Amino acid sequence: QLQASGGGLVQAGGSLRLSCAASGGTFSSYVMGWYRQAPGKPRAFVADINWRGSTYYADSAKGRFTISRDNAQKTVQLEMNGLKPEDTAVYFCAAKRDTPASLYDYWGQGTLVTVSS
Repeated sequence: QLQASGGGLVQAGGSLRLSCAASGGTFSSYVMGWYRQAPGKPRAFVADINWRGSTYYADSAKGRFTISRDNAQKTVQLEMNGLKPEDTAVYFCAAKRDTPASLYDYWGQGTLVTVSS
């Protein structure tokens, strides 16, 4: 199970830190990711990180967002800086097995981020 938290209302230019706690499974076997879904838009990839700490970001997140994980605590964080109104979305954490061509098949419930202009 994945439990996301940390969303809220922030002004443009501000920062938020999202956190996702995992339970069950072998956390280090999974790639952990963040997705977001803005109103009226499909869910979109934001960033992910494997157990070694290798990261990958969507272009929209590069330079502003930082993903990290704590394998001992089974948590993954998304530090978001320089937030823009277009970052407003429900943010979901997700997990997939760290094997080739795997898909995200575990999803958290989402946490709402609202960025005001």
